[in-house]
Amino acid sequence: MGIQETLKALSDPVRRDILEHLKHERMPAATSPTCSTSPHPLCRGTFRSLKNAGLVRDYREGKYIFYELKATVLEETLLWIANLKEQAE
Repeated sequence: MGIQETLKALSDPVRRDILEHLKHERMPAATSPTCSTSPHPLCRGTFRSLKNAGLVRDYREGKYIFYELKATVLEETLLWIANLKEQAE
């Protein structure tokens, strides 16, 4: 997982909205406010993109797959951006 995948995942407003919800609590994809109005394959692809970018982790509990925010990749990306900004000044 690199910065390119992270920035690509963050470029989509739907994925950012999901991350906003995940910062408060873990949730199954089916209960995501975004997924309640989107077709199932679109929702599944959205969570897959977030997972591939390393922004969320998933685990199964019973019949549900829960997702939670994984902040380490965000921290690495912020450090890279801060370092880039520092070099430009």
